[in-house]
Amino acid sequence: MTIEKRRAPAGAAVLRGDITAAIRRAVMQELAAVGYGRLSIEAVARRAGVSKTAVYRRWRSKLELVLEVVSSVAGQKLPLMDTGSLQGDLTVLLMVMSKALQHPLAAQIIPDLLAEAARNPQIAETLQAALRTHQHHVGELLIGRAIDRGELPASIDPDRAVDLIVGPVYWRLAIARAPLTMADLPELVASIATALGGSMRTSSP
Repeated sequence: MTIEKRRAPAGAAVLRGDITAAIRRAVMQELAAVGYGRLSIEAVARRAGVSKTAVYRRWRSKLELVLEVVSSVAGQKLPLMDTGSLQGDLTVLLMVMSKALQHPLAAQIIPDLLAEAARNPQIAETLQAALRTHQHHVGELLIGRAIDRGELPASIDPDRAVDLIVGPVYWRLAIARAPLTMADLPELVASIATALGGSMRTSSP
């Protein structure tokens, strides 16, 4: 939790939002460059162009800093456009996911944080909580709409369905480090929809 979220004492200086944003960007860049193990407050401050004091006024430790920043990024809700069909919704979701996972920062940070999560329970719990929030969001919207359209049975488990949707993309991009192109999406979407037991309908133009 950052200091901004706590009640500031009377007369306390107001923390500048632009400095906080610069520090958050610097954390992501440092994680991509050197990983969690070698990341330091000094290096983050230097990259952000601020003093170490500016960092410590907002976060008490390296772990707290990384947990807050990573949690906010991992928990961001993806735009889930209603295309009118399960196939269209899956295509949009996979396009957004593949673009995000193939971003240079994400490609470097995700494997490192997964390795750290195996050693650090606090990192593991933070990542799991953020990803569960994301999973519920996708399940409620994408799977819920497909159920309402009659494309998926009401008995389907939304969380398991989301595992089946995002699993192949995550495995390919974050684990196997194999490319995923636009040309690959139609076949992947069709396979996922078939596995979900959905009847494919094409959205209206």
